[in-house]
Amino acid sequence: MKENVKKFLKDMIPVLFGVLIALWINNWNENRKNTKYITQIKSSINKELKETNDNIIKELSFQKRLIDTLNFYKTNNKISIFDVMMKADGIHMPSIKINSWKAISGSKIELLEYEKISALASIEEQKEVLESKTELLVNFLYPNIKETGIDKKELIILMMQDIIVTEKGLQEEIQSMIID
Repeated sequence: MKENVKKFLKDMIPVLFGVLIALWINNWNENRKNTKYITQIKSSINKELKETNDNIIKELSFQKRLIDTLNFYKTNNKISIFDVMMKADGIHMPSIKINSWKAISGSKIELLEYEKISALASIEEQKEVLESKTELLVNFLYPNIKETGIDKKELIILMMQDIIVTEKGLQEEIQSMIID
């Protein structure tokens, strides 16, 4: 019986070492793939955040021009909201890019540091708030496009200022995430 146990152990030790080596190689390969994936996704997130930041900066100047134009014409009862929009080149809203964040949040989110996850989730949340505020503005504008009164123009100014505050908060969050 002792002979059988010795033979069994003698046969099993190489198998056991083979399995352990295979597991180690598999873990090493998986870690290498995850490291490569994280490097690529971080680069992609950084690129999207830079593009979004640049777009916010660009669109803020258009939005401020719209507010200035509304302020200039707000007491003029002959100039409609539509006329003001045309003079200011319409409403401009930034494009907030978070595709890479959505890709990783749906698959390998555990590979990112908590601080990055939290900041990216906050950016996504602020994007949704911005979209909601923009939708409210647009829903207000269409039925009131021919209005010429000061009250409606001032309300649009307030809505635009609120949108700008949200964009600036979003921009601060983005700038804290961008890696140069």
